[in-house]
Amino acid sequence: MRAIRSSILVGGLLLSALASAEVQVQGPVEYGIFISSAKEFAPGERLLTRSDQVIEPTQMIPAKLGSKFGLRYTLAGKQVGDAPLTLLYLTPGVVTPDGLRHDKFVVQQPMVQGAGADLMAFEFSETYEVVPGEWRFMVFQGDRLLAEQSFEVR
Repeated sequence: MRAIRSSILVGGLLLSALASAEVQVQGPVEYGIFISSAKEFAPGERLLTRSDQVIEPTQMIPAKLGSKFGLRYTLAGKQVGDAPLTLLYLTPGVVTPDGLRHDKFVVQQPMVQGAGADLMAFEFSETYEVVPGEWRFMVFQGDRLLAEQSFEVR
């Protein structure tokens, strides 16, 4: 009987340790439009930026080339060999030049240990990408939703 209790206690401690080792968002999630000094963009043009670029908090995004919007967040509990992040971009329907409609874009992003912050962003760099309506960004690890934010592109 004592051996069974010890096994249950040890098993419970292991489960508790595993549960606390989950990757989680730590602190607030910043969201909005990334501030840029550039005013007018040509199709295909992108502005090189740093990961600490200032984010103006908003859910309203201008429907124009050069608008870059998204999330910046910090993940706690990252371990070597963790499952990658899945970044799910739900769009109001982007139609690419090949005529295909895309209601979602999916990006797999490996976990980077020691990274101060993680980003999920979209920048309108082609005219066909600029689609007004609701854009929803979701960050998953496996089937666990870590962060989510909706934007209205106008």
